Amino acid sequence: MHDIHYLFWLLILLAVTFDFINGFHDTANAIATVVSTRVLSPILAIIMAAGLNFLGAISGTEVAKTIGSGIVGTSISQHVVIAAILSAIIWNIITWYRGIPSSSSHALIGGLVGSGIGFAGFDQVQWQILFQKAILPTIASPLLAFVAGFLLMNTLFKILAGVSAHRVGSFFRRAQVFSAAFMAFSHGSNDAQKTMGIIALGLISGGFIPASPFHVPIWVIVLSALVMALGTAAGGWRIIHTMGSRLTKLTPIHGFGAETAAASIIEIASRFGFPLSTTHVISSTILGVGASRRFKAVRWNIAGRIFQAWILTIPVCALIAFLAYYAVRAI
Repeated sequence: MHDIHYLFWLLILLAVTFDFINGFHDTANAIATVVSTRVLSPILAIIMAAGLNFLGAISGTEVAKTIGSGIVGTSISQHVVIAAILSAIIWNIITWYRGIPSSSSHALIGGLVGSGIGFAGFDQVQWQILFQKAILPTIASPLLAFVAGFLLMNTLFKILAGVSAHRVGSFFRRAQVFSAAFMAFSHGSNDAQKTMGIIALGLISGGFIPASPFHVPIWVIVLSALVMALGTAAGGWRIIHTMGSRLTKLTPIHGFGAETAAASIIEIASRFGFPLSTTHVISSTILGVGASRRFKAVRWNIAGRIFQAWILTIPVCALIAFLAYYAVRAI
């Protein structure tokens, strides 16, 4: 029993660390465009994002249920959960240092798959649910987000064709504050729930709460929401620079279009329990918005580096977690 409690507190520490890094790493998802278009100062944008992240995080638990019971099941040891979190933390730090907006969500999913395989082989992974809830959305969401950003911008341009550039810019400078707030809320509603799910899975694997029906204790919801908000407040300036200025040149109307399209997709996914990568979605809407002007407006070479990170995240994190499982098991 002593070992179970020791492992649980280690799991909590790592989960909170992952949550903080997730908020730190993914700050750019919510505020890169509003900062790059100079609608809000970085400090004010981060404060707003942290607050809305918290509110979004306490708005539901469907994504937490997918993470906590839909990837590798609940009949596992705490070593599996610890190894999965470790792999996600390592990958987040590597991609943060390189300034690459990779997916914290897919890092965690890949980690669960790899450590689950290390624990009990390939049969431990619930492949059908994994495909339906994680892999398929991974493929579909960037494509849908690109198209949504592209179509929304073209629609706005047609509606505002006879309006002066000054009036358009003035209006969307104000409107972008609301779209950035929506983006921050949706980011919290999807990403913080992953930490809730992983902590709940740790509670189940340690025998602290029953596996059925799956639920997330209130204290876990509040803790996850608070830590992500603190991580968001810490900021992630390397990735903000990549997302906000290096992909394409943005104006307030483009920022509004990218944020509104991305936040809508993420919010819908959260209600259906799909653990989307908010990074994938906002990156793709920014590309779609940029392409609506002309395809040459997008710096596709930088986008290519981001796509490579997307492709590598799940398999690399699965491998790291597979190896980490055997190291953790020796504890």
